[in-house]
Amino acid sequence: MKFIRIHRGHKVASTLMVEPITREFVGSIERFAQNNNIPLILFEKGQRKDDFAKEQRKQFRQPEGVVFIGKAQEKCRVYRTEKRRNPKTKRTYPWIVKSNALVNHYYFYCVDEAFGPFFLKFCSYFPYNAKLCFNGHEYLKRQLEQKGIAYEALENGILSCQDPHQLQLLCDQLSEGKIDALLRK
Repeated sequence: MKFIRIHRGHKVASTLMVEPITREFVGSIERFAQNNNIPLILFEKGQRKDDFAKEQRKQFRQPEGVVFIGKAQEKCRVYRTEKRRNPKTKRTYPWIVKSNALVNHYYFYCVDEAFGPFFLKFCSYFPYNAKLCFNGHEYLKRQLEQKGIAYEALENGILSCQDPHQLQLLCDQLSEGKIDALLRK
């Protein structure tokens, strides 16, 4: 893999080379939780994460921030190193292959003043994929409240609004740039 050989400067590509990065990545997440008094919750198999997060948000008293960090083992695509043998020389060499594995994922359940509840999920295994999940309806509810526009909410939507035109404008103004700013925040 180019990352290991070119960026990290190793002659041989092996996932063993990224193990120290993985340990530091996981350690930094767990230190962040500890240093900021953020609960680190181990999700149980089959536990509904969203239901748990909803209960935790009820106890969260800040206008925005990290409510808790959840840790769960989930199956995902990973890169692994296997030994292969050169048929002519009989020497073994490492070869990187894609496979599936159960690995730890870290969920940062947060609240933002503009977006409402959201979570950011990180895979703890190289290449450390991340995923940002937010609800556009929650974003709209926050925007309407900030503008003082009355509305009737559904659990996952808006039933009616005092100013439908403004509601549509708010929908149209949700942009890639605003989502990117949330991610970088």
